Amino acid sequence: MSVIRSITLVTAAPLVLAVAGIAHPHGLSASTASDWARLHIALLPVFPLLTVGLLVPLWHRPRLDLAGFATVVAWAGAFVYAAFYTGLDTVAGIAAGTAVEHADKTANLGPIKRPLYDTGEALGQAGAYALICAVAATAVALLPKHGARILPGTMVLLAAGWSFIDSHIFWPRGVWTMLGFALGFALLAWGTGRSAPTGKTGMLPRRHAGGHGAGR
Repeated sequence: MSVIRSITLVTAAPLVLAVAGIAHPHGLSASTASDWARLHIALLPVFPLLTVGLLVPLWHRPRLDLAGFATVVAWAGAFVYAAFYTGLDTVAGIAAGTAVEHADKTANLGPIKRPLYDTGEALGQAGAYALICAVAATAVALLPKHGARILPGTMVLLAAGWSFIDSHIFWPRGVWTMLGFALGFALLAWGTGRSAPTGKTGMLPRRHAGGHGAGR
């Protein structure tokens, strides 16, 4: 896969989320409840795709070394993020929006929304912390092969991940957070898409034509 194709692939999800963040209602009320629920339904399959930005550069079979162990940790962190952040969207997004939309017009919305918000926030924060751990593990996995080229993208992703803990995709900080993810993933794809430095490449050496493996 070319570097340009990789960058396109890894930036698609955060860019879509950035655009959605501009349209995201700033608060949940009777007048915004329908849009609130529908937007979170539409974004349900998009949030887990943030992990594509880590899975693309880690697309190889883990070796039995530190880099291989870090790869598995990164995969696990990406899975935990996808599961728990989907929980946030489901509870604080779809469920809260649906509950408010169908609440009595004279009802106090605070007691309806607050338990769902609290549960969703706990799930979302767990997912965001798992994503940060996945970013750090990805850096450990890629550093031996690609060296310092992966550091700019890693730094941007760690900053975006920290902001993501409490920004979601709300304008303005949440939108900038998604753009930060897009930039970080692009830098990581660029850093890992170039030729590896001389030394350990993570690939098994090819057999020479005249060696013992010839003719097999």
